[in-house]
Amino acid sequence: MKKYRPTTPSRRNMTTINYREVLTASSPEKSLTKGRKRSVGRNNKGRVTTRHKGGGNKRLYRDVDFVYNKFDIPAKLTTIEYDPNRNAFIGLASYADGEKRYVVVPKNMKPGMKFIVSEKAPLEVGNRMPLRVIPVGTFVYNVEIKPKGGAKIGRAAGIFAQVVANDGGYTSLKMPSTEVRKVSENAWASIGEVSNAEYQLQNFGKAGKSRWRGIRPTVRGSVMNPVDHPYGGGEGRQGRGTRRPKTLWGKVTGGRKTRTPKKYSNLFIVSRRKTGKSRKSQ
Repeated sequence: MKKYRPTTPSRRNMTTINYREVLTASSPEKSLTKGRKRSVGRNNKGRVTTRHKGGGNKRLYRDVDFVYNKFDIPAKLTTIEYDPNRNAFIGLASYADGEKRYVVVPKNMKPGMKFIVSEKAPLEVGNRMPLRVIPVGTFVYNVEIKPKGGAKIGRAAGIFAQVVANDGGYTSLKMPSTEVRKVSENAWASIGEVSNAEYQLQNFGKAGKSRWRGIRPTVRGSVMNPVDHPYGGGEGRQGRGTRRPKTLWGKVTGGRKTRTPKKYSNLFIVSRRKTGKSRKSQ
């Protein structure tokens, strides 16, 4: 992590990732980039569905490969690059047949190292193989939920899932949330952990840096007027005035179960995620 001297109020306590020590390329591969219009929290009717989004710097979209359908063809990692659309580092992989693709880079993988997508691949960082051949206890990322469905689990910075058991055609995975769930043993996964684990330790230092990232301010309901929020109004600083927390629209939130009772994936969940004190004790 890079720390700064407190030369200004915004510099005080600011910490960032020292990209110079990690990144090896300053501009992306042109053939794998494209423009992308961001919805910035609005649906197809233009109505705001997710608040606190909007603005921010322009971004080029990097076409990252999550399908990994080039089997038994070795690839060499040529660069490690920054991607403004995700918090993990990406790398340019050059396959032996000449094709280039962007991939999510795992921890401890350097430019010049090779990986392969194969059922017979050795158990090395970056290699990709079916879950049925991965030993118990191994850390994996870029995990498929359905075979040939593309990586869906374990794609964010510093994240990994752990193989807990192989039984009855399914592999049990301990998720980053501590939930244990079953996934088809024919689904594919990559060996290792996602890079840039220090991402969560950053301190932006000032509000303007959030605006550069497209994050708009979050205003507390208790400082609003009664017409704008259920917590609004009152003389001076007042409590929220209601036993249960509510959203801007008066719906009960916080501690209320929102999961669909008959969701299809209930059959595949071995144990639900731990919350509160039970999670901190681990």
